[in-house]
Amino acid sequence: MLFWVLGLLILCGFLWTRKGKLKIEDITDKYIFITGCDSGFGNLAARTFDKKGFHVIAACLTESGSTALKAETSERLRTVLLDVTDPENVKRTAQWVKNQVGEKGLWGLINNAGVPGVLAPTDWLTLEDYREPIEVNLFGLISVTLNMLPLVKKAQGRVINVSSVGGRLAIVGGGYTPSKYAVEGFNDSLRRDMKAFGVHVSCIEPGLFKTNLADPVKVIEKKLAIWEQLSPDIKQQYGEGYIEKSLDKLKGNKSYVNMDLSPVVECMDHALTSLFPKTHYAAGKDAKIFWIPLSHMPAALQDFLLLKQKAELANPKAV
Repeated sequence: MLFWVLGLLILCGFLWTRKGKLKIEDITDKYIFITGCDSGFGNLAARTFDKKGFHVIAACLTESGSTALKAETSERLRTVLLDVTDPENVKRTAQWVKNQVGEKGLWGLINNAGVPGVLAPTDWLTLEDYREPIEVNLFGLISVTLNMLPLVKKAQGRVINVSSVGGRLAIVGGGYTPSKYAVEGFNDSLRRDMKAFGVHVSCIEPGLFKTNLADPVKVIEKKLAIWEQLSPDIKQQYGEGYIEKSLDKLKGNKSYVNMDLSPVVECMDHALTSLFPKTHYAAGKDAKIFWIPLSHMPAALQDFLLLKQKAELANPKAV
């Protein structure tokens, strides 16, 4: 009996693996739209899918980002300047994309644009510090999706939302984590709503990657600027050397940071081209081995492991 059960499990594993490798055909007549293509995941995705033969429409925030991308890609790739937080800009862009794709519709929408905002302890922050990451990462993503959705439905295509392991675990204070938690919720409701239309919706959850988004110099600069504005009470609680101690903690975690951005683009590729795309993709060794498994663990264990990564406060009882 055990032999037959083992044989059945092996067969199921083989069929599941085989299923995941089945691909769509004729990608050269399909259009995809990617946000946040100035650098990082979006830039690499635009270049990669252009080489594969897709008709790539790459949205960049800056003219310099657009110019640099066009210099590295084929004439088939088109760029457009887009600020996802500007509703009128998003509407105009959607109309322009509609004119580009015509009756074919939009096979792929990859919502990649994002910002970290201020990454600091919650009691250092004001409501305004939360606005930028939530406006870009959540409302910007929703705005682009709602405006592009008729084109995706026409093609019975794919929507791919780039979230983060920060949408599964609150690793750091600030607006980034709440924005990504909300993206996960929006992604799930969108996926269920779009099933009837033949539209697949996937969510990618990258771990810690070396991109401009996670530039440690910029992160520290923002944190220092906020430190200068803190009240004497909070400074006394955390201690003058708190930021330096936090940096020392981060240096010990460099092994968590993925230097190669391609795993995220590989997830995008599978979500775009597989006959059976996954609903969720964990990208990066740290995401697969540590962050995602930890997100399923009891809160007490999560708190214990994550708090070990934080610097000790000088005098938390000071008032």
